[in-house]
Parts: sequence; structure tokens; C-alpha cells
Amino acid sequence: MAAPLPTFGLLTRVLHWLMAAGILSTFALGAYVARMEVGLSNLWLFGLHKTIGISLLALAGVRLLWHRLRPPPGPLPGPPKWQMALARATHRALYVLMFAVPLSGWAYASATGLDVLIFNRFVLPPIAPVSETWEARLLLLHQTLTRTLLALVALHVAGALKRGLISRDGTIARMIRG
Repeated sequence: MAAPLPTFGLLTRVLHWLMAAGILSTFALGAYVARMEVGLSNLWLFGLHKTIGISLLALAGVRLLWHRLRPPPGPLPGPPKWQMALARATHRALYVLMFAVPLSGWAYASATGLDVLIFNRFVLPPIAPVSETWEARLLLLHQTLTRTLLALVALHVAGALKRGLISRDGTIARMIRG
């Protein structure tokens, strides 16, 4: 394993921003499909939501592997210890949820008994039994984990904005320019 770099490398930054865009877009799409009246003309939106979710699951795996090979730099000094501890805990929870949210969605979709079709081409194997009880519980789990992920994303963004706009310590610049 390589030593941490003093700056964020290009691949680390690309993965970060792809995940950010993907999480926000799949949340928006998921919120939309949850409220729409289902019909043949809009059924493809469910497939798109699942495709983005499974793609994010794969990207999270790539990101975790990449961080093992090329550890990102540590945080810039400055904030009090409690803020640094909160940032570390938030990052860890974000990683857990980047896996848990799409897996819970996959399990929920499996419990419906419908094929989990990705890229309108590949059928994923079911990972939960077909059951109305499982379906209801897994939907609740998926929704709860998603809301938790969004709350942590908001906390992460708030911390980054505080460091970038108030403390002006270069944290945001490192994630944009390296």
C-alpha cells in the first residue's frame, strides 16, 4: 500500500464527484418514481433508478479499493478535535451507506418478485425472498438508509463549506483542483 499523497489525486476526485452526482440524482429520481402513477410509459424510470443505484454500488467498491491502493491525504489541521472526530465518523458512515443503500434497494426490488434489470439488459440475481412482508420491511429499510445518507451528505457539505468559506483553509480547493 502506498503512502498517502499530500493532495487528492485526479481519480480520487473524479470518484468523489461522480458519487456525489450519482447519489443526488438517484435520490431525486427515486423520490419521483415513489410518487408517480406507474404505467407502461414510465416503467423505464424504475430501471434507470436501479441502474444508477447498482452503478453507485460498483463505484463505491472501486473507490474503496482505490483508497486502499492510494490512501487519500489526511485532513488539513485547524478544527477542534471534536470536529475532526465528527468528520471521521461521518466519512465512515458515508462509506457504509454507499454500500448499504443500493444493497437494500436491490433486496427490496428482489422481494417484489420482479426482475432487477440493469442497463435494460442484465438481470441481477435476487438477494431476498419474494414476500410482501420482506418487501414492506426492505422498502422501509431502503428509505431509512437513504434519508440517513442524505442527512450525512448534508453534514459533509456543511463541514466542507464551513472549512472552505469561513475557515478558508484550502479543503475545498484540494477536492476540486487536487
